[in-house]
Amino acid sequence: MQKNVILTGFMGTGKTVVGRLLAARLGFEFVDTDELIESRYGSIGRIFAEAGEEAFRQIEHEIARELSTSDGQVIATGGRLMLDEQNASLLGKESRVFCLVASPEELISRLGDSDGRPLLAGADRLRRIAELLAERRQGYDRFEQIDTNGKTPEEVVGMIHDRL
Repeated sequence: MQKNVILTGFMGTGKTVVGRLLAARLGFEFVDTDELIESRYGSIGRIFAEAGEEAFRQIEHEIARELSTSDGQVIATGGRLMLDEQNASLLGKESRVFCLVASPEELISRLGDSDGRPLLAGADRLRRIAELLAERRQGYDRFEQIDTNGKTPEEVVGMIHDRL
């Protein structure tokens, strides 16, 4: 078994829900980097509004550095955390990384109105999701892919567990 299991992917792919279930199944601790950031620094929306995206990414890096020293965890990362080479190197060095993926249409249905998601601000969220996925494709493709389209969280956990 690897040191940790890292879940990455776009918002709405199920990282948190799947991560909690997978951690319970493996007897691991569950950590969600966005929840950890919010518990320490306040809402992500507020961080973006008051300090900007660059400050938020620095906080993410500090969290990645901290978590890289742990083991026995399932870590659900924010959608861009593992796209940063330093973060990916820190967290992925001795851990198994899975990228949860879903179609833009599936993501829209899961995310609903997406209030509080600064990167989805604007009128045409479907187009914005498609643009962001295209920008991130190369980075996400470096990791082992788990297609979550039309699957329950329990089915996704089973797929990951089988691969471990």
